[in-house]
Amino acid sequence: MHFLNIFSVFKRTVWRLALKAGPFAPLISMLLLGLVILSLSRLGLVLWKFDRVHATGELLAVMYQGVRVDIIELGLIALIPLLLAPILAIKRLFNIWKWLTYSWVLIAIVLLVFLEAATPGFIMEYDVRPNRIFVEYLKYPHEVMGMLWTGFKVHIFAGVLFTVLAFLGMRYWMQPWCNAQSTWTNQRLWLVWPLIFVLTLLGIRSTLGHRPANPALFAITQDSMVNSLILNSGYSVFYAIYSLQHEAKSSEIYGKMDKAEVFKITGAKDTELPTLTTLVPSAKRDKPLNLVIILQESLGAGFVESLGGKPVTPNIERLKDEGIWFEQLYATGTRSVRGIEAVVTGFQPTPADSTVKLSLSQKNFFSLASLLEKQGYITEFIYGGESHFDNMRSFFMGNGFQQIVDQKDYKNPVFVGSWGASDEDLLNKTHEQLLAHYASGKPFFTLAFSSSNHAPFEFPDGRIELYEQPKATENNAVKYADYAVGEFIKKAKASPYWKDTIFLIVADHDIRVRGETLVPIEHFHIPGLILGADVSPKRIKAITSQIDLPVTVLSLMGVNAQHPMTGTDMTKIPEDYLGRAMMQYNYNFGWMEQTQPITDKMIPNQVVVLREGKAPAFGVYDTQNKHLNETPPPENATALEQRALANSLLPSLLYTEQRYRLP
Repeated sequence: MHFLNIFSVFKRTVWRLALKAGPFAPLISMLLLGLVILSLSRLGLVLWKFDRVHATGELLAVMYQGVRVDIIELGLIALIPLLLAPILAIKRLFNIWKWLTYSWVLIAIVLLVFLEAATPGFIMEYDVRPNRIFVEYLKYPHEVMGMLWTGFKVHIFAGVLFTVLAFLGMRYWMQPWCNAQSTWTNQRLWLVWPLIFVLTLLGIRSTLGHRPANPALFAITQDSMVNSLILNSGYSVFYAIYSLQHEAKSSEIYGKMDKAEVFKITGAKDTELPTLTTLVPSAKRDKPLNLVIILQESLGAGFVESLGGKPVTPNIERLKDEGIWFEQLYATGTRSVRGIEAVVTGFQPTPADSTVKLSLSQKNFFSLASLLEKQGYITEFIYGGESHFDNMRSFFMGNGFQQIVDQKDYKNPVFVGSWGASDEDLLNKTHEQLLAHYASGKPFFTLAFSSSNHAPFEFPDGRIELYEQPKATENNAVKYADYAVGEFIKKAKASPYWKDTIFLIVADHDIRVRGETLVPIEHFHIPGLILGADVSPKRIKAITSQIDLPVTVLSLMGVNAQHPMTGTDMTKIPEDYLGRAMMQYNYNFGWMEQTQPITDKMIPNQVVVLREGKAPAFGVYDTQNKHLNETPPPENATALEQRALANSLLPSLLYTEQRYRLP
């Protein structure tokens, strides 16, 4: 009874305030009631999982960031009624408006309560709030109800009870609105509506930053479960449904193949972890080396003179003679997250979004960080912008990265543009961090991701002699990015960590991937360089894919470990090695193979392009003229097509079955 009295007082107080907002009263009441319900639910979950929340040191942040998420969710729920308000909330149609908003608010709050009531059982089973799995299981009611009835009877009864109480409580809650009369003139409604609408949009956006809030923004700990507590279950499920549209296109758009045949062609094994292998490093070391990856935004081969491009990367040109230089290195895709996927996880591309953004890979998905963390390494991601962009923060924190440095962590940066702190600031910060890590005595893996070479191509004055006018062009931005790398390597060479560290400098993708061919292979060609420590100068002319790089750097570091990557250790290739590259271009999948070992004379490479709803196309890629020429199917067309198809299906299989991970 005491609770009912409190609820009654709360109801009268809220409605006294809400009714001053005239036709917007039910939406105001929904906001206030929703915030209380969702915050109490989150508090209960935090108390339940207090040990894990407290261990992160982010107890208060979990609660106040959670309120931000709740405002986003409630704003999204209010959006459709708000759009209809100028038409339906007028005096003549006010009864329709009352019925609509009454039903809308009642159903919305009941659904929110239902999802929150379902949350404890879901966390017990999956260690995360209801997400994509919750949505997918709706397709299997028989199996799911059987599972729930067997192991979750208490949760079923509790969920039903809370949902029924929520329905009855909301009918009681909405009584003042049932008796409300239209007191606003139409003119007043139309004058106030824009303000309410703009405030709602700001609440949904939840930030004045460069891009709106998303779940990655709230991934503030390494514990995925704790990060999910910041969200509410309605928002988590809503975002999962939204994300499913990006996963709808699987590699099966190219055709089907038995799983056994996929494994046979790709060399995988029909075991729990089909691609698991043990790396025997080419460098035998008493203590494995540190690793620094500098992932360069949009640095295609077209910006590197020795690769047939423009003379805007003089530092990379100079450095290429000091390490392992890849002359025929190809990106797997056209987006930064695809480059991250390849370089950091060694995962092959698919027509779906990069695994950086997909729900099933947000934890327990292999990455260099997850491997090296287990070997005692400090693992870190450094970025000049906002790390929640493209879901990077969430993916990294869930898969082995212990620390993230982003825009807010730069003190007095030299230059800040639309995409955050400049490459100069990024690499200055990287140098500071590496010195600190080295001084700690622990090995380290640092991923630094640049951003200056991105439209609108902003960078500080006085650093480079401009390649062209005006200043804000891609060529000038690349030259500045190259300058920043050059300055960083100078400092690194003079630092104590140089002799114990492998550096990989590689592009994520080319700047603008386009062309008239089915796959513009020339725009997948990127520079790649490994140097540092005792790396001997070498040029690798064989075709190399981005997915070969993480295996290669681990080998040079002297790391002896199991991993599921399918790339090749390019330090141990024989003279007759025939390389291959895979390139995802929208919904076309390009598979390119060498036909002969690389010599001074470039031999055209065989290419097959798998297409959605069409027969595969064949061609040869002329590396001299950088052009894909379509040809009739070659004699080995069937085998070539089957290799391509198997390699497009394998990563989707590994992802959906969650078999790309460490033991």
